[in-house]
Amino acid sequence: MTPSEDDVGTPVSVKIRERILASRKRFNANDNIADFVQAGELAALLDEVEEKMQGVLDSLVIDTQNDHNTGNTARRVAKMYLNEVFRGRYVHAPTITEFPNAEHLNELMIVGPITVRSACSHHFCPVIGQIWIGVLPNEHTNVIGLSKYARLAEWVMGRPQIQEEAVVQLADLIQEKTQPDGLAIVMEASHYCMSWRGVKDMDSKMINSVMRGVFLKDPNLRREFLALLPKKG
Repeated sequence: MTPSEDDVGTPVSVKIRERILASRKRFNANDNIADFVQAGELAALLDEVEEKMQGVLDSLVIDTQNDHNTGNTARRVAKMYLNEVFRGRYVHAPTITEFPNAEHLNELMIVGPITVRSACSHHFCPVIGQIWIGVLPNEHTNVIGLSKYARLAEWVMGRPQIQEEAVVQLADLIQEKTQPDGLAIVMEASHYCMSWRGVKDMDSKMINSVMRGVFLKDPNLRREFLALLPKKG
């Protein structure tokens, strides 16, 4: 499609933002905006982020022209953000093959630990930790492969996040995909915004959980799930 005269010279980020605003959708840091990114635009967005990252380096008074260590840093950072740590914002959810629960499985299943990597939306510092997922299926539950839980977690965590919201997003996604009687998620993570800056506490971790369905209603099932998790810390 040939761009209109109005589009020529317009940054791709502006075009994407205008589509989102026209649809009255959010584009918070932890939102997925893949529906509004057209073919070929991620490459253009990469170039734009590189250019603006170079401006940040210039404002930090780093001589990227003569410093062999930072000559390609702007490009590397742009690729890191768009293609790796924040990829979950710009691509659609991974394709998940779902199977019917032919054997009518109805016992507690726990998946984990799944190692997850994200970045806090306050300082863009790394958040690295582990997730455990508990599922109580019913005869109507869709069954997905164990590795698919990791793929879904990676997609949700691949955005600037705060841990409390990330776990809720992941729970919503798995609930939608599998429709179990119960779903429980526990996440434990180290936040580098505490260890790299701020109070510089190297040992503190954050643990939080989401309980849905029978895990919320049945304290015995909840205790069974938590007891089966390895000791954290």
